[in-house]
Amino acid sequence: MADDPRNPYRLHPDSVLKPPKRFFSILSHIGPGLILTSTIVGSGELIATTVLGAEQGYTLLWLILVSCIVKIVVQNELGRYAIGTGETTLEAFDKLPGPRWRVSWVVWLWFLVVLLGLFSIGGMLGGISEVLNTLLPGVSFNAWLLILNLFTVGLLVVGRYSLIERVAIAMVVTFTALTVGCAYLLSQDPQYFSWARVLDGLSFQPPRGGLSTAVTVFGATGVGAIELIAYPYWCIEKGYARFTGIRDRTEAWRTRAEGWIKVMGTDVLSACVIYTFATVAFYFLGAGVLSGMGLVPEGLDMVRTLSHMFTQTLGNWSFYLFLIGSMAVLYSTVFSGIAALSRMLADFAGMLGLYRKDDYAARLGAIRLLVVGLPLIPTLLFLYLQEPVFMIKVSGISQALLLPGIGFAMLYLGKTYLPREIAPKNWITAALWGTTLIMALLMGYSVILALLRW
Repeated sequence: MADDPRNPYRLHPDSVLKPPKRFFSILSHIGPGLILTSTIVGSGELIATTVLGAEQGYTLLWLILVSCIVKIVVQNELGRYAIGTGETTLEAFDKLPGPRWRVSWVVWLWFLVVLLGLFSIGGMLGGISEVLNTLLPGVSFNAWLLILNLFTVGLLVVGRYSLIERVAIAMVVTFTALTVGCAYLLSQDPQYFSWARVLDGLSFQPPRGGLSTAVTVFGATGVGAIELIAYPYWCIEKGYARFTGIRDRTEAWRTRAEGWIKVMGTDVLSACVIYTFATVAFYFLGAGVLSGMGLVPEGLDMVRTLSHMFTQTLGNWSFYLFLIGSMAVLYSTVFSGIAALSRMLADFAGMLGLYRKDDYAARLGAIRLLVVGLPLIPTLLFLYLQEPVFMIKVSGISQALLLPGIGFAMLYLGKTYLPREIAPKNWITAALWGTTLIMALLMGYSVILALLRW
């Protein structure tokens, strides 16, 4: 079992594959970033971004764009490291200096953020149940929560990478296209939109109140901390590291590694384009419609408040269209998020010695066990709090505070452990430094403001 040929985490000379060179062939091999997009376009875009727009109007458009763009440099370097070494993110973090108890303190910090991240999944499960209860009120809210848990477990227990990729993409494409269309219609209505307000939003302005929402958006929109850490797992399961093979310091290995890094880079950029368009569209709808109406989504009326983004641009008939679309986009985040967390937590369990990490059957067993148990915790959290927007803010803030640490970690790991043959160009290293410092400054600024207000 330890030498299972199905194991994508196992590097072997027989698994190598030449990378594609033509553009459309490269596109046929992307996918990890699209799974990440399905995780992103949910709590971050549909809820946190629109809440920020409702609270702040167009003034923080600059923050949305910065949040989407700057983090892809870190994502790219995480993918490069996974391809070059075959290591997962947690295995890499375990090499960082500092205190350790069985694993590095950084891995324990990640575990804490994951626990707080369960609040976000709970908030989304509550939002989906609200939608389903509105569509079919004959079934109680709590019954829908139970049905969602069972349905998610059933899908993920039998699902491998290819199923997760297909389901995630299908859920995101439809609602994202619809939202971008609504944003376009919004741009034709001077009551809710003007280019002057958009230009004003591109000038740096600190948040007017709503600081926690602004920090949440930076943590949750674009690629959040948990998604960044999950990305190498999807790259490995897609096969990029396995196709590159064991590093043998030959020219053939370097050529394969650079080729699959190029594929991975295309994957990163493609996903960035999609979720940036979606995020900006959601922000425009929140800033234009909800802010213009003086509405801020909160509590168990979150989804009904958000539905005004569609009904005010498409008409009252689109209320149920929004419900179905929001259910799809929120569920795509729950589905992909639990799939990613189960893989990372299974890896964590192996690092703690709870099973032999080279035993793929044991890893799969750990993943399936986690898939069964993981939805229960956020469900209980939601039943206790019943505040989906607040729960998503808790997760977003914790992820935002972790972001600079991931950037600094990749600077250290890239310099210390990444094979020199595939080291990034100087301008990429400079961009990584710049991105990390931007994240550190934004998070430091937010913490200082919070302390001053406290």
